[in-house]
Amino acid sequence: MAAVGASFNHVSRESSDIDRLANFYQEIFGFERIESPKFEFKVIWLRQSPSFCLHLIERNPNTKLPEGPWSATDAVADTKNLFRGHHLCFTVSNFDSFVKTLKEKGIEIHERTQPNGKTKQVFFFDPDGEFYKYISLSKLHEWSL
Repeated sequence: MAAVGASFNHVSRESSDIDRLANFYQEIFGFERIESPKFEFKVIWLRQSPSFCLHLIERNPNTKLPEGPWSATDAVADTKNLFRGHHLCFTVSNFDSFVKTLKEKGIEIHERTQPNGKTKQVFFFDPDGEFYKYISLSKLHEWSL
């Protein structure tokens, strides 16, 4: 039986510099810092809306997690491969001004439009190499999420 009343709670990210990452998420995505518990390692909790939270966790220096085949440290000579990689996706209502802000901040972006021509997409990496996609939709539940 599936979990009853289950709902998405948060995404957590490990980083060797969670302060830098928190500043990026606050400045670029509009997250706000919220109260974080005290652990034996550093954490920063962020909230973007009442229903989406991001937990930044100080990376254990003894742990090496595998990376995908494409990351922010790779030269992106052939961008067709980027869109198949792991990514987090958000919807944004001010797509064009958001893309302009990314460009003004010097963030390398990769833009494309879905084959249906309705959904504009922008892909980019955060400072730790996590891959993001932001999309512009007229309806939240379009097929192209």
